[in-house]
Amino acid sequence: MTDDRLLAITERIIERSRASRGDYLARMAAMRDRGPKRNRLSCSNLAHGFAACGEGDKQTLRLTEAANIAVVNAYNDMLSAHQPLETYPDIIRTAVHAMGCTAQVAGGVPAMCDGVTQGAEGMELSLFSRDVIAASTAVALSHNMFDGALCLGVCDKIVPGLLIGALSFGHLPVIFAPAGPMTSGLSNKEKAAVRQQYAEGKVGREELLAAESAAYHGPGTCTFYGTANSNQMLMEMMGIHIPGAAFETPGTPLREALTRGAAQRLCRITELGDSYTPLCEVVDEKCIVNALVGLLATGGSTNHSIHWIAIARAAGVLIDWQDYHDLSAITPLVARVYPNGSADVNHFHAAGGSAYVIRTLLDAGLLHEDVTTNWGKGLSLYTQEPRLADGELHYVDGPAHSADTAVLRPASEPFSAEGGLRLLTGNLGRCVIKTSAMAPEHWLIEAPARVFETQDALKQAFEAGELEQDFVAVVRYQGPASNGMPELHKLTPYLGVLLDRGYKVALVTDGRMSGASGKVPAAIHLSPEASLGGAIARVRDGDLVRLDAAAGVLECLVPEADWAAREHAPRASDECETGVGRELFGFMRRAVGEAEEGASVFFAGGE
Repeated sequence: MTDDRLLAITERIIERSRASRGDYLARMAAMRDRGPKRNRLSCSNLAHGFAACGEGDKQTLRLTEAANIAVVNAYNDMLSAHQPLETYPDIIRTAVHAMGCTAQVAGGVPAMCDGVTQGAEGMELSLFSRDVIAASTAVALSHNMFDGALCLGVCDKIVPGLLIGALSFGHLPVIFAPAGPMTSGLSNKEKAAVRQQYAEGKVGREELLAAESAAYHGPGTCTFYGTANSNQMLMEMMGIHIPGAAFETPGTPLREALTRGAAQRLCRITELGDSYTPLCEVVDEKCIVNALVGLLATGGSTNHSIHWIAIARAAGVLIDWQDYHDLSAITPLVARVYPNGSADVNHFHAAGGSAYVIRTLLDAGLLHEDVTTNWGKGLSLYTQEPRLADGELHYVDGPAHSADTAVLRPASEPFSAEGGLRLLTGNLGRCVIKTSAMAPEHWLIEAPARVFETQDALKQAFEAGELEQDFVAVVRYQGPASNGMPELHKLTPYLGVLLDRGYKVALVTDGRMSGASGKVPAAIHLSPEASLGGAIARVRDGDLVRLDAAAGVLECLVPEADWAAREHAPRASDECETGVGRELFGFMRRAVGEAEEGASVFFAGGE
């Protein structure tokens, strides 16, 4: 039986979204009436659409009686997780040909690696790349040649961007096919230790590079539970993958069978058959709530407190941080995967993975079973696991028990009674904090502020020995309107060192920390941001700041009259506006909405 508290939160979202969801579904119904119908294209249009196809595909496309699948591909060699996607189009074409259907690569989308750009100027394009990907997906699907779409993408902004774009074509069935995580290398804990040693000057660059190369060593996603692997978990929770697709490593027979299976399933659920399953029916209010519960139950990426707001709005569903907070309060933490534990995602998968998480949450009444998925009716279909028999894909019941309770536990005996993402409010604004990896003694800090506008400024203060004290690092002008809201991972080793030395330290920022948010208390995504008049611009060095994660409070403890009279400190530098292509994104910085609106140029200031 579904938990009454879950039902109440879901009903609140349904009521809030009634008008916007109705408008979205009306648009999708109109799109379905208009197409895709290749027989409505002119002869010239259709000839252009299949000019490069083989004669067999041309004949199939002329008849318009079999599905033509659009492949939207985020392949490149820069992302280890996306490099395997190079061979997917051929696998997909072969798979759909076996069913008398066709497939065309409809377009490619950009896919940048945050691991490469972390701490560098290029990172200021990262968040905006999501909306570029969404628009690129729409361009790819705009040819009206297609009966369904297969989206190939894995990592941070790519999956949300693909999904936002695909939702504009929600009258089509859409399945996502990932590449899976790389095999395990140097453990995340050992890698993090070397990073801290480097920050302290105890090891050199050669030792650091050797550790990083041993951790990130082959094709597939990075093996910690960051944004990329959180994406994959949520695709399972939403029923957008075929079951069990998330965490099989690249290059295995099962991985190839899952890709074939996704392509063939897509052919079966187009409007041309009896199992029509448009994306707009899969992604609804209950589906979004299931995604958030899955995120919270596994200690997933804080980036999704931004991305899933934008995804939901693309489907006409309105959610906010209060919804995350309230769902977190009723959602048990059932997984410990780095940075919330020492295990990597391969260990998580071996212990039971997504199938076990979905099973235990369903058993606890904390997911909506009555949803539409790409595999059929009911989320319980995703408690199954894929297997190979004579080279063909089939399914068996997933595990009823965890194979390692240090990594996965039942919802009845969780690591924590709550999911570990909290809303903080106060005179500094609204923000979120991830508590699932924090020690209880770090939940409360009251200390003087040290104000910075760049990661490098904090690094320089650390290296000069100026931070050997209790303090709250206030890093501002890092929001989407300021510089594109880069992730601030460059801060992590320095703040971690100070925490290990016994100082009470925390971070308050209008920027991001993402899936690698860990042991250091980090109040992030502070809204309004400094560039849009946010109170963070009023903070001065030495102001007492109180961060109380248990009480949900973030305050600058300045007398109220003084606080109200204080002017916003202007930004010291506009250097983010040019270089490495940043000048091309000025219009996005000017148009973007706040983090709690999804930090998007599509949904700023409204629905």
